Amino acid sequence: MALLDRLFQLRETDEPKPFLQHLEELRWALIKMAIVLGIAMTACLAFQKDLVWLMEKPLATVDPSLVSKLQNLGVIDPITISLSLAFYAGIIASFPLLLFFVAQFVLPALTKKEKKVVFPAIFIGFALFLTGVLVCYFLILPETLRFCFDYSKSLNFSPSWTVREYFSFVTRMLISFGAAFELPVFVMALVYINVLSFKILNRTRPYAYILVLVLAAIIAPTPDPISFLALGIPMCLLYESCIWLARALELRRNPTLE
Repeated sequence: MALLDRLFQLRETDEPKPFLQHLEELRWALIKMAIVLGIAMTACLAFQKDLVWLMEKPLATVDPSLVSKLQNLGVIDPITISLSLAFYAGIIASFPLLLFFVAQFVLPALTKKEKKVVFPAIFIGFALFLTGVLVCYFLILPETLRFCFDYSKSLNFSPSWTVREYFSFVTRMLISFGAAFELPVFVMALVYINVLSFKILNRTRPYAYILVLVLAAIIAPTPDPISFLALGIPMCLLYESCIWLARALELRRNPTLE
């Protein structure tokens, strides 16, 4: 119990610390994140067949026969794919704890007002991350695969995908959407601590959209325009929602604002 208390205790001291001590605390934060991720990955590895089935399901919605046509061209590809799926599933399963350890490290540097938003931000951040993964899995991914399949057929090509390429595309797509849906958390946290405001967000909207699209291009799983648009458009919509959420937050603080 003492070890668990030490592992999950929050550091709220305001005393200044030497730079080397900050590095030591960062090292321990990374170690704890690696341990939690390793445990989650090991647990997910026990369900590798279920994970494979889940990842193949969007392809089966396009054409059930495509699943059996996935080609395994590498000798150790099944092993690397199983480890990769367990790793990404471990990220999703341990995401709240990973955010908590990040909060542990940055908490002493925050003001009392900023500390109040840490735990709500962790909860909302995980909910948005999971929402992004589910939206991609059930809505975006099947349609993207169907478009790629139909487009290939329209050019008289015979779609023949390898297991490595397919699972790499699917997992990166899911994680990319989960990460993209974190945008409102960062924007609203900055609004809450008065770093940003509705006026600033509204005035800089055109420039922000350019930055959002650049970010979408960076985190998109592949450089093709389909992945870029499938990720960039929801990110722009999320940013637009942040603008009006900022307006609602300011009106709640000061109802006299017009």
